[in-house]
Amino acid sequence: MIAQALQWDYTLFHIIHVQLQSVFLDFILPFVRNKYFWGPLYIFFLVHAYEKFGNKGIMWMICFLVAFGITDFVCASVLKPLIHRVRPCNDAMWYGIHRHLVPISSGYSFPSNHAANHFSIATFIAISCNAYYPRIKPYVYFWAALVAFAQVYVGVHYPIDVLGGALIGGWVGYIVGNYFNYKFAV
Repeated sequence: MIAQALQWDYTLFHIIHVQLQSVFLDFILPFVRNKYFWGPLYIFFLVHAYEKFGNKGIMWMICFLVAFGITDFVCASVLKPLIHRVRPCNDAMWYGIHRHLVPISSGYSFPSNHAANHFSIATFIAISCNAYYPRIKPYVYFWAALVAFAQVYVGVHYPIDVLGGALIGGWVGYIVGNYFNYKFAV
């Protein structure tokens, strides 16, 4: 079963990273996964929370950062060193096939921190902002999914890495979002 899942993972990686290549995606997706591209969006959310809700907005900002921090720590400092999965950009299996769209990443691959962090934030926003912005859910999840897809497209993660990151991030965002709603909902 594990061998079959890995085969599926490698096949899907090849489809996304090699077969779907286009000049447009080669240009746009490295930006989508870059923190300088998405950082302003999250800063906007933080500033907007304070402007709209005052002190409760500050608690929202803290919970937002806690969701991000927990997810980032668990993935980068606990799971990656424990699992030791080699990134596709560093895997000898892909030499000669791998396209270098971003600088080669060091470190391990599973789970994807980008996917985990963005799905944590998306889920937190979807849950904590539902009363005021019920239509925001598809947008924040689309954004998180686009970042996760970009990680595979540029060749720094396998699909299972981003799926694992998305599940971990979604779980953390769910817990922190519900905690916020229970304690501080405006």
